[in-house]
Amino acid sequence: MLHVSSRTLFLVAFLGTVLIMLGALYLEHGVGLEPCPLCILQRLAVIGFGLVCLVAAIHGPARTGQRVYAALALLMAGAGAGVAGRQIWLQQVPADELPACLPSLDYMLEALPFQEVISLMLHGSADCAKVTWTLFGISIPEWSLLAFIGMILFSLYLLLRRR
Repeated sequence: MLHVSSRTLFLVAFLGTVLIMLGALYLEHGVGLEPCPLCILQRLAVIGFGLVCLVAAIHGPARTGQRVYAALALLMAGAGAGVAGRQIWLQQVPADELPACLPSLDYMLEALPFQEVISLMLHGSADCAKVTWTLFGISIPEWSLLAFIGMILFSLYLLLRRR
């Protein structure tokens, strides 16, 4: 059986996150879709996962270090999956039951304490419930959830592999 080093696997995972972020930036700047607060949190989780993988690829850790990095990557991917799941749920809620739209992130960061900004962002809003773009009938947060599931499986593989 072919053995692939953890350094190579972490590098491939990092490159995957670069592709995901390029796609997100294309949808924002090329297509003109404005990211909602939950989208921004998902981007942060992808970036966090990617940074963990990049540091691990540069470090080239032994077994224990590999597991530490895999656990950190799993934490980032799990957080992202939770946020994507929340947004998918919001998309299923009837419009009259949705929380009101939030002010812009820039305004919230200037006017509110940081903990309150995070709390508001995690709850989402009517902005987060809009399905503005799909590919093969799958919305952006559903694609994000699929990507986070892949990241979770990758992290679990590295966390539990014997070599």
